[in-house]
Amino acid sequence: MKRFTAGPRGFAHLAQFVLSLAALAGLSACGGGTSQIEPFAPTRIITFGDESSLIKADGKKYTINAVDSITGAIDCTANPIWVQQLARRFGLVFKECNPSQIAITSGVMYAEPEGNVARFQAQLDKHFATGGFGPKDLVTVMVGANDIVELYKQYPAQNKDSLLDEARARARLLAAQVNRIADANGRIVLATVFDQGATPYALQENIDKLDSSRTVFLSELTKEFNEEMRVSIRNDGRLIGLALADEQIKFAVKYPSSEVSKPACLNTVSVDNCTTNTLVDSSASAWLWANDKLLSPTGQELIARVALQRATTNPF
Repeated sequence: MKRFTAGPRGFAHLAQFVLSLAALAGLSACGGGTSQIEPFAPTRIITFGDESSLIKADGKKYTINAVDSITGAIDCTANPIWVQQLARRFGLVFKECNPSQIAITSGVMYAEPEGNVARFQAQLDKHFATGGFGPKDLVTVMVGANDIVELYKQYPAQNKDSLLDEARARARLLAAQVNRIADANGRIVLATVFDQGATPYALQENIDKLDSSRTVFLSELTKEFNEEMRVSIRNDGRLIGLALADEQIKFAVKYPSSEVSKPACLNTVSVDNCTTNTLVDSSASAWLWANDKLLSPTGQELIARVALQRATTNPF
């Protein structure tokens, strides 16, 4: 066997390589060549979407509202919805729920009852008209559920294929608006739409229409909407954090630890007036749904978990 013997030039190259490694090691030892990613610390939270993200001016929410046991008044700080939990994590406060009377609030609420994708675009236009976004803005978006139910109600006058196409078109419009926020340097937590085929409303549609495929079609509309939205957003993992609300609620329905097929609120009470005193029975934590389409505090908590994870781990 031949023994390889390096010539002078080879030894020179080897020596240079070793010196380079030593230099890099020295830089690493003194902190050079490394970078520290600062935790995201927003100074404002801006909320867009529908009633699932809404706190009304009187502090009421579209879920099971808590009642103060002493005064009998609505306690807006209890049974928080998902955007409240996000705000709390960063020490931010919405003026709609400000019992401590903080002079300068840090939450801006654009979400509205029966909000849909078209209304979200109008909400965003309104915000751009009064100001923009910055790298310290945490922007939340959850919308599309009302679009899906609206489209579903057009069936069977409209065929399934055309309604699915329209669901995809609305999802692309939603994505375009989210991309506008990203282009303006906002940091976004975008929640997917939870399965509309899993709601008490969908289950009742099967009964009322004598058609067990109604839940299936609502689920299909939701699935196509979410998938089209996900492929249309600028999902580079930096400015948009995707919170998979659909997966959270799907898991809760498949492996229930609470009542998942019926609404908690009495049907004689509107959901924004639903309280712990107006439930069918039991406590608020025993239910997934507040009414036939909207989540209880238990469901809101599930969405808050994934939203908090995105807001705290996404490299904003």
